[in-house]
Amino acid sequence: MSTEPENQSENQNESQAPESGTNETSESSTDASESSGEPTVENLQAQLADAEKRVLLAHADLENFRRRNRREMQDQVRYASLALMTEILESVDNLQRAIESYETEPNGDGLVEGVKLVSQQIAACLENHGCKKIDAVGQPFDPNLHQAIQMQPSSEYAANLVAADLRPGFQLHDRVIRPSQVFVSTGPDSN
Repeated sequence: MSTEPENQSENQNESQAPESGTNETSESSTDASESSGEPTVENLQAQLADAEKRVLLAHADLENFRRRNRREMQDQVRYASLALMTEILESVDNLQRAIESYETEPNGDGLVEGVKLVSQQIAACLENHGCKKIDAVGQPFDPNLHQAIQMQPSSEYAANLVAADLRPGFQLHDRVIRPSQVFVSTGPDSN
């Protein structure tokens, strides 16, 4: 009889041993799930807060980029003519020198030469900035480039050719900014 209670107690110990082993396994599996990367509530909240922070930073960066871009565009528009103005100021200086030359020597040719020089400088300045004179005389009349003031007979030019350019026209790159005012030939006089 004494062996039976011992056997029973051993059986109870054996039956308890697997249970305690099961508990250890379940606890270790919970630890393993946390360490294996399965998200917990705290972990997810931290990730969410981090993502919200990144979104706010991205929005702030985008807004700063837009402001900087807007400011740069305004500066470009505002100072677009800076190079043109610099070149024109050189011509204004030369025109002032020509006037001063005329004042010191009224009968001299300094004024004429100075004004010719200024005219050449301004033409070169315009050309440097993509503004070119429209060649009209001897060209076929084009209403996109020319503004006809009058039609007249011409022995020198055939019909519908520009006979005279009264006021030169100009193009900025491919766009006409001022058409040439021209006389258009009707051909030789029939009388």
